[in-house]
Order: sequence, then structure tokens, then C-alpha cells
Amino acid sequence: MKTVLSYLLALMCFNGFAQESLTTLTLEEYLGYVKKYHPVVKQTQLLVSEGEAKLLKSRGAFDPKIEVDFDRKKFSETTYYNKLNTTFKLPTWYGVELKANFENNDGTYLNPELQTPDDGLYSAGVSVSLAKGLFMNERMATLKQAKLFTQQAQANQQLLVNDVIYNALVTYYNWLKNYQSLKTYEGYTQNAKTRLDIIKKSYLAGDKPAIDTLEASINLKNRMVDLEKAKIGYIKSKLELSNYLWIDNNIPLELEEAIIPDLNTISIIDQVLNSSLLNSDAIDITNHPKLKALQVKKDILTIDKKLKTNNLLPTVNLQYNFLTTDYDNLNSLNTANYKSGLQINFPLFLRKERGDLKLAQIKLQDINFELATTEVTLKNKINSNLQEIESYNNQHIILLDLVEDYKALIQGEERKFEIGEGSLFLVNYREVKLIENELKRIDAEYQLLSSKSNLSRTINTLF
Repeated sequence: MKTVLSYLLALMCFNGFAQESLTTLTLEEYLGYVKKYHPVVKQTQLLVSEGEAKLLKSRGAFDPKIEVDFDRKKFSETTYYNKLNTTFKLPTWYGVELKANFENNDGTYLNPELQTPDDGLYSAGVSVSLAKGLFMNERMATLKQAKLFTQQAQANQQLLVNDVIYNALVTYYNWLKNYQSLKTYEGYTQNAKTRLDIIKKSYLAGDKPAIDTLEASINLKNRMVDLEKAKIGYIKSKLELSNYLWIDNNIPLELEEAIIPDLNTISIIDQVLNSSLLNSDAIDITNHPKLKALQVKKDILTIDKKLKTNNLLPTVNLQYNFLTTDYDNLNSLNTANYKSGLQINFPLFLRKERGDLKLAQIKLQDINFELATTEVTLKNKINSNLQEIESYNNQHIILLDLVEDYKALIQGEERKFEIGEGSLFLVNYREVKLIENELKRIDAEYQLLSSKSNLSRTINTLF
């Protein structure tokens, strides 16, 4: 919206308080409402919020954890065992996990290997994945992909908002087109009424034959039918436009009868779209959100491929923990007291892992093809849009001249008819051609506006 004043004036119009001079809803004000209040535009913001939530969730895999495991068995006044095991784990970026542990176990039938000193046993150590999972694992892959999902969500949001705004623009152009058609039929219907009244008077005065009154009456009835059709089209287009008009708290707006479209839209459209409409070579699609979204998808699949490649390595997990009963004295930690372990796991045929890697490679090839195809499609679509704009602009200029020529032709035929040298049939015929070309001019303007907006949508400048 241009200013706070224009916002208030537009709001007054919607509530039926505006005067006749304040009833025009300009394209810029209309787009202001769509961008700020339309529910679908607001809904697209949830895509980014969802991506941020997924990123937060994936970071949870690296959160420190505290685990407490207590197990007791007592029967016939005999304590079989008391087992307390508390652990603090700190995952790191690579396949390394830091651990601190406290154990305190006792009981009559406690497994001897679980026996601890009376004050418990402390341990501090590390768990390392030496092969599979060292430089790439599920946690790392999920976090990297979640960061990319956020970028992808932003690109998809731009595309969705771009489509909503484009559809809103086309709806406004359709409203403008139907309003111009309605005014055209209203004007020529009034002309037909005036002409019928004049011919009736001339007939009564003996200057015109009765057949002219019948022909004028038939022409008026045809104009009235066309006018009713135009009214229906205008009402439908106005209701369609209302679908895009909302205010705070998701309250829909309904257009009042006094509100009309801006008839000067064709002359300000480039300014509203903020588009210079240059040639295709000057348009850069490198940062187009559709290509961005595909590139991010490729990056996500690349991470997945790295993970699948890493899964071909054997599982080699090494654990080493220093043991002590005196947690206050770090010097008590030495290599004489420790607990260590080694786990090795390696499937012989790796069929599952090789299959997963092959599928990941196929997906990457597929996204490369899609990227290349999308880039060419966008370039060709831009070229097509530019040629459409040039063609519709030429048509619009020619039809403007044609309308003026037909108006001059009708004026000449009417003068000839008034002095008795012409016929009412010829006047009506010329007028039909004038109406046809006036409607063609209105349609060419609609197509020109739509083509310019379509180009802006293609190069993503509507968002």
C-alpha cells in the first residue's frame, strides 16, 4: 500500500463510506492487501517455520544426555542385588562420544563382574567409530539435510507466494476487462435507446418509414441481451476478486457496488510490477527459486549418497574408559585402571549397502536431468513471454486506431442517415463492427497485462 491514508481510504471503500471520487481500487492497493493479509500467503510462512522446527529437531541428536538405570531385587528378606548405573553422554560432530559414568552395585547374588567398591566406581572415557560413522553418520547427515531443508522451504515459499500473487493479478485484470465490457455495452445500449426514440419521432413526423422503427427496436433488444450477459460476467469476476481480499484476523472482504477497477492500469503496470521487461539475455535466472529448490534437493541427495558410501565401511567401534573411586582427584585416573572394548561388524556381501548406494546415485542423476530441463524450460518460457508481450502490445495499438476509425465511420454514416442518404441497417452494421473491435481492444489489453504478469512470475519478481 502506498500510504496509511490510501489504506484508510480503501478500507472506507470496503465499508461503503467512500465518496464517488474514492471508489477506485488501484492495482497497487489491491496487491498490498493480497501480500499482507491473504491466508495462503500467511500459510506459506509456515513452510519456513516447519523447516526451522525440523532443524531444531535434528540438532537434538547432539544434545547431551543423562541416563539413570536402577535395578533392585529383594526376596525373603534377602537383597539379591542393588544395581545403580548413571551415565552422562556428550555426542560430538564426528563419530566420537564422550562419556562419564558412575556405578554402585551390591547384593548377595550380584554377578561378580558387576561388583564395585563401597563408595561406587567412577569412569570417564570415549567411544569412537573408527570406520563406518566416523566422518559421516545418520546424525551428521540428518542435521546437514535439515539445514538444507530450511533453504528449500524458503525457495518453495517464494514460488507459492509468486503463484498466489500472479493468480490475484489475473483476477484483477479479468475484473477490469469485464468492467470495461459492461461499460461498453451500457454506452451502446443507451445509444440504441436514443436512436430508437429519435427514429420514432421522425416516423411520427413522416420523415422515416415504419420499418426503421422495427429495426431500431430489434437493435436495442440485442444490445439489452448483450448488456445482461456483460452484467453476469462482471458480477462473477467481482466475486472472484473478493476471494483475494482480506484484512486482519482472517476477515474476508466483499466489494461494494461503488468500487471499480483502475482504468489506467495499462499505463502503470510496469511500475507496479517493478519490471523493465528487457530482452531475455538481460534476465538472470541463476537465483531463480525453482532452480534453487532443485539445487538444494541435489545437495540433500549428495549428502545421502555420502552416507550410503560410508555405510560400505565395516563397523569398528572402540571404547576406552578410565576407572577410579576418587572423582575429586583427577590424578587418580591412570592407565592401570580401565575398561575397554572393541566391536567389529562387516556384512560379507554388502548387498543392502550397495543397493542403497545405487539408488542414491540414480536419484542424483535424475535431479541433474531435472535441473538441466528446468533451466532450459525457464529460458524458453521467458522468450515466449517476451514475444507474447510484443505481439499483444502491437495488437493493442492497432485496435486503438481501429476503434477510432470505426467511430469516425459511424459518425459519417449517422450524418448520411439523418439527411436521408444512408440506411439504419448500415449504421447498425458499422456499430456492430465498432463494438467487436472495442471488445477486441479490451481483450488485447487483458492479454497484454496477463503476459507482463506472467513474465514477472516466470522470473520471480512478484514476491
